[in-house]
Amino acid sequence: MKRKLITTALLSCCFMICLAAIADLNGKWTGSLTMTDGNTIPLSYTFKVDGEKLTGTAQSPQGEVNIEDGKIKGDDFTFSVNVQGMDIPHSGKCYADSVSMNIQVGDDHLHTTLKKATN
Repeated sequence: MKRKLITTALLSCCFMICLAAIADLNGKWTGSLTMTDGNTIPLSYTFKVDGEKLTGTAQSPQGEVNIEDGKIKGDDFTFSVNVQGMDIPHSGKCYADSVSMNIQVGDDHLHTTLKKATN
């Protein structure tokens, strides 16, 4: 009985460590966003996770803005950025090697995939 309990506890710890390694959103992520008119915009996000709070910055050709109202639960996250007075909500999911993100710009619902920056 004691052996089963220890084995279960060890396996649970290994599982939690693996989940933490898989869904690490901290750091810089880059990609591009294709608008509905076909134009492509380069994007860069720097995320910082503190518990269930998500902060950081977003960088585009329009400049750098702060991430606002950021929340993360497991590997799902949401936040907003304010670009020239317009709130742009983001939602996404963090994977081991990428971030899948949905962005709402006005009435347009856009999707992008970001990769972890190497530098």
